Amino acid sequence: MYLCRLKFLNCNVMAITKLDQLVELVKSKPKKRLVAANANDAHTIEAVYAAVELGVIDATLVGNPEEIEKVCKEHNFDMSKFTIVPEYVDTKAATKSCELINAGEGQILMKGLLPTDKYMRAILNKEKGLCPPKATLSHVTVIENPAYHKLLIVGDVAVIPAPEFKEKQAILKYLVETANALGIEKPKVACLAATEQMSVGMQACVDAALLAAMGNRGQLGNVSVEGPISLDLAIDKETVEIKKFKSEVAGDADCLLFPNIETGNVFYKCCTKFSHAELGALLKGAKVPCVLSSRGDSAKTKMYSIALAALMA
Repeated sequence: MYLCRLKFLNCNVMAITKLDQLVELVKSKPKKRLVAANANDAHTIEAVYAAVELGVIDATLVGNPEEIEKVCKEHNFDMSKFTIVPEYVDTKAATKSCELINAGEGQILMKGLLPTDKYMRAILNKEKGLCPPKATLSHVTVIENPAYHKLLIVGDVAVIPAPEFKEKQAILKYLVETANALGIEKPKVACLAATEQMSVGMQACVDAALLAAMGNRGQLGNVSVEGPISLDLAIDKETVEIKKFKSEVAGDADCLLFPNIETGNVFYKCCTKFSHAELGALLKGAKVPCVLSSRGDSAKTKMYSIALAALMA
């Protein structure tokens, strides 16, 4: 068993198929420091503490020291495991966290108890933020769904409402980068639409077809791209056989590129609520990986998100 685990950790080509394997892989690498913005809530502190205890990261908590101490006492956490930076206002905590990253005092940013718009505003701040000029920020989620035979890497479910073609190119790039980090050498990307039939009246079909053509011509790197393609064809082999659809991606997609945020967000929530899927999520395109999970996400989901960010840092 031990030899098998070593073989997995030292293998550069074996794809990760479970989020627990992701944690094991990150534990074998040099630790990064995470900075959590307004880390006053139990879920954030519990997730960060678990990651610290596993040896995944070191951590700085920016927030209300009294609230942090209260949570630590309630959960019997050793508060000395954290570096605490006092800041009592959520927006100031987000700004301070970005400043620490820019000063080289962290390689991962994490959202604590503050709304996503305030978190994003701090990242996008031209003077103190973490967004390079002309960068496209996008949300990437890695989903472990018990109904699927491997991890699914999807985007965008939380940041870009209606991505234009250039933004979809950036989203695809981030999906592929994440897949590569998980050990998938040639990711299979499904550019989703309502149908696999080409319809010039549906922008999702047009964009998907263009991305597929670029992929086939080698313009997007070592990747297999299919589009337009419906969700059932992308992930269900039985549907592929029934429809006699010929594609390397069909029924075995590694990545799903959604045409808009509504499609992605509904898929994301169906996975977590109906299938009880586990996931890790982060923001790509900033100077460092930024953990961007929902305030209502479990501590386990946030811990997996931390591990994913540590892998990408």
